[in-house]
Amino acid sequence: MRNELGQSVDHFKRAASIAANETSATVAPKINAAKDRVQPAATAAKDAASQSWDSALAALTAASETVRHAGKTTKKVSKRQLKAEQKQARKLQKKAEKAVGRKKSRTGRLFGYALLGTAVGVGAAYVARRRREAQWDEYEPTTRTGADDAAFEPTEPTAYTTSNGIVTEQSKQEPR
Repeated sequence: MRNELGQSVDHFKRAASIAANETSATVAPKINAAKDRVQPAATAAKDAASQSWDSALAALTAASETVRHAGKTTKKVSKRQLKAEQKQARKLQKKAEKAVGRKKSRTGRLFGYALLGTAVGVGAAYVARRRREAQWDEYEPTTRTGADDAAFEPTEPTAYTTSNGIVTEQSKQEPR
């Protein structure tokens, strides 16, 4: 059995090497053709990138020279201008300190918020109560004037009909 397994492994190795050779023989020309087509475009892109890098580097060098030259000339600022700038800076700093000093205390602000919240809560409770009362107003009895009351009161009949159909007056009726 071991012998057969060894022969199978040998066959597998030979088959793999034949497949690799055939694949490389078929695929290699396609890869080389693709490389030949792409190579000029890749070279052109590389050249363009290096030219752009060189031009960017030259522009930065020129800009740094300008800045260095400007730094040398600003050292020659007159003493008057320097004093005026310092004075202006002090004024601005004083204004900033005053603005910071005007801050309200945190406790006062919190008290104001609490007072505002209380006022809003009271107003909301008042509105809610009015709405609740308005819902029940239609069920409340209303007071009527005397003239209206008489219209709704039952009146005493002046004549009564008995079971045999005889109409009698109330004054003539006898109690049973």
